[in-house]
Amino acid sequence: MSDPAAEPIHQARALRLPLVAELAGSLADQARDQHWSFEDYLAAVLGRQAAAREANGTTTRIRRAHFPRTCTMEDFNWSYQPAAPRQLVEHLATSTFIGNADNVILLGPPGVGKTHLAIALGLKACQHGYSVIFKTAVDWINDLADAHTHGLLAARLADLSRVNLLIIDELGYIPLDADAANLMFQLVSARYETGSMIFTSNLEFARWGQALSDPAVAAAMIDRLIHHADIIALKGQSYRTRTRRTRQDQTQPT
Repeated sequence: MSDPAAEPIHQARALRLPLVAELAGSLADQARDQHWSFEDYLAAVLGRQAAAREANGTTTRIRRAHFPRTCTMEDFNWSYQPAAPRQLVEHLATSTFIGNADNVILLGPPGVGKTHLAIALGLKACQHGYSVIFKTAVDWINDLADAHTHGLLAARLADLSRVNLLIIDELGYIPLDADAANLMFQLVSARYETGSMIFTSNLEFARWGQALSDPAVAAAMIDRLIHHADIIALKGQSYRTRTRRTRQDQTQPT
């Protein structure tokens, strides 16, 4: 006698539903033992497959984002940033700002958690099904400059328009020349009201003109960025410096 489960399992594999094929038999036994309805059984089988596919999709999105390290919302040291707008940040972690094509701008001196929050928000976006790319400002400039050199800047900007969230880290740490500033402006302009961006910078807006070598370009870029944006200013001493000094104090002889 042929196995009645063989044909459904074959069909599941043909449809590229490997977990359905793997679990159909064991879940069928469980369904009979526990008197599930047909609907309960179908929901259980498809639910396992959907969860596995979503988990695999999240892993793929995180890999393609190229985060430099893993920083989560859960690991952020709120006690070190008591003035930080925690309620706002936790709302941003729902990723609804991406659906609205809004931006997030994190400002503050080095070591106060800007990059940590940018990565954490990017990870949440990946978990919510959004595509993300993370690069430092310098790496973004190199990316765009290479495309421009090969006559592919428009094509590169079009490719990036299909990415839900771009993260530009450390704007202002290294001054950009006029050509680099123009490339950054084109990236921001291309995504204006169509795609979300997260910027981190050690400079207040009044000093972006110096970093971009052109106050007019800086003003035009800021105008587009902040039109639909949440701006978060972080303050305080560098967490890394503070931690190092604490360790040094602990090792000093008494």
